[in-house]
Amino acid sequence: MGRKNAKKRKTKERSGHLHVLKGTLDITRSGMGFVTVDGLETDIMIRPADFNTALHGDIVKVAVRDTSGRGRRMQGTVKEVLQRKRTEFIGELQMNKGFAFFVSESDKPMPDIFIPLQSIGKAKGGDRVVVKLTSWETDENKRPVGEVVTVLDAENSNDAAMKEILLDAGFPLQFSDEALEVAARIPELISAEEVKKRKDIREIFTITIDPVDAKDFDDAISFRKLKNGYYEIGIHIADVSHYLEPESPLDKEAYGRATSVYLPDRVNPMLPEHISNVLCSLRPKEDKLTFSAIFQINGKAEIKQYWLGKTVIHSDHRFTYEEVQDIIETKAGLYAEEILILNDIAQRFRKKRFNNGAINFSSQEVRFKLDEKGDPVGIMIKESKEAHQLIEEFMLLANRTVAENISKIKVQNKPIPFPYRTHDDPDEEKLVPFAAFARKFGHKFDTSSPEAIAASFNRLLKDVQGKPEQHVLEQLGIRTMAKAKYTTENVGHYGLGFEHYCHFTSPIRRYPDVQVHRILFAVLNNQLSPDKKMEEKCKHTSERERAAMQAERDSNKYKQVQYMRNYLGEEFDGVISGVASFGFWVETVEHKCEGLVSVNSLLEYDEFRHVESDYSLVGHRSGQKFRMGDKVRIRVVAASLAKRQLDYDWVVVADEIEEKTVKQTRKKRK
Repeated sequence: MGRKNAKKRKTKERSGHLHVLKGTLDITRSGMGFVTVDGLETDIMIRPADFNTALHGDIVKVAVRDTSGRGRRMQGTVKEVLQRKRTEFIGELQMNKGFAFFVSESDKPMPDIFIPLQSIGKAKGGDRVVVKLTSWETDENKRPVGEVVTVLDAENSNDAAMKEILLDAGFPLQFSDEALEVAARIPELISAEEVKKRKDIREIFTITIDPVDAKDFDDAISFRKLKNGYYEIGIHIADVSHYLEPESPLDKEAYGRATSVYLPDRVNPMLPEHISNVLCSLRPKEDKLTFSAIFQINGKAEIKQYWLGKTVIHSDHRFTYEEVQDIIETKAGLYAEEILILNDIAQRFRKKRFNNGAINFSSQEVRFKLDEKGDPVGIMIKESKEAHQLIEEFMLLANRTVAENISKIKVQNKPIPFPYRTHDDPDEEKLVPFAAFARKFGHKFDTSSPEAIAASFNRLLKDVQGKPEQHVLEQLGIRTMAKAKYTTENVGHYGLGFEHYCHFTSPIRRYPDVQVHRILFAVLNNQLSPDKKMEEKCKHTSERERAAMQAERDSNKYKQVQYMRNYLGEEFDGVISGVASFGFWVETVEHKCEGLVSVNSLLEYDEFRHVESDYSLVGHRSGQKFRMGDKVRIRVVAASLAKRQLDYDWVVVADEIEEKTVKQTRKKRK
């Protein structure tokens, strides 16, 4: 009997049944593939003949066929594609007799896609197009089949670049016909029956405050004075979950995207425009369905009670941030009394938050002024002012309150699987060198506890205001922080100083907010059915968020390169924003555009070594030091749109030449 079992085990091992793993396929430029698997220290090598229809970035099942050799890399075969990273590609359409085929521009090797003539639309041979992969059977002789989605404008390279960034990050450019059909069938009329199910606050003063160019308004604030002397302040969020039926084609597509992506010249939305800009946008003078957190608050910003539930609202006015900021500064204008009271309470909340351990990192957001073609013609620096903080503090209040409410609920003595928004304590490995670096500028850092670290950060951020080291210490401080993510493990939000936190306030553009709405509604109605796959869904939405952030960074970098091409050969003042063994990055003071000064370009002056603990490059002979935060002069020497890369040269100013000469003379004398 034992021999039979042993024989069965060997047969299973040979067939690969015991070694089928799930991972992500990375295809190198040379064409070789490697699958990374969570929990495995080394990746699995996949030869091109064993990809089995998988493409770069796909999540796959891989059968490992060589695990015996010690010290040898595991090899495997892709058995199944579980999830494609992308199904749309940019490239050239080439015509043949009776059919066409598509050649991708991707730097990752992939086969040509067969395009039936009925699927090329208005495209012609030689056109640059977006093609969607529609089928690919696993039979060895079968080719991938696709259809032309869009013919790209040959003269608009910017449009193609932005689309390629989105596609490379795994975000489709269009919604499926099935999803659009579901969206189109949703009625705009709010029935009297639906209104009866909700708290009706249409008669209460309500406003929205958003960026001047916003098209979807997913949050509103209501305000009134109560007879008991308290203020009733409501935070009302578009009730997307009312319109988004779980597991419908539209819901599945929204979950797949998980987030809207904001590029300098466009938004790639999570939901079709009919929902995000019409049905769920809290436009003024229209009745809208919302999910709300309504608070009774006294003048000291103390919360006396709150209510959570579904509502119907009617916004009285749409404000821009600039309009509200003007009212705050001048203390006059439309609805000035209400706005000034709301702002006073928001600032009290903000002060309490920082007193309770939240970290006050300031942030500057770079925005591009674009012409009609999307080309950058100027740069603006957007700073957080009190108008932004007014909205921020009330959104934080709603998010925190919902998370606190859910955290108290148990099902069979277990917490509800819920997508908390968490932020862990700082990374100790990064914190130690940062504290040592800050000490060089005279800033003491207490690392004895998370509370002490937060207090030290706030003290440092206050002390460095206006000093030369402000930028570098702020940037390095942010880098020591853990990354925020979605997870069912409620470890709190360190940066905000909250024990419980979630995302409730932006369901038009974030799928976790939709999940939060559904769970909260089920809890309020005692109809909860815990989702056992919630942690897996949290990992997906966190990954999509990271992909969106990378796409936004890549698009901003593209715009920087576009903009700085106008200044090739010109010199600017800059600040060193990063240091590595191969050079240092400089951000121009005037434009906030970052480029690399290669260490090779410095060889005529000296040979430089990287001092990691000091975030610097130091010259062997001259002692010349380039340290993060140092001011330098640079010349723009190259701007590659293809690589999204700026190259700068260090410009030696007169006093630096003199100083270097003196140092070298002293060394010779010695």
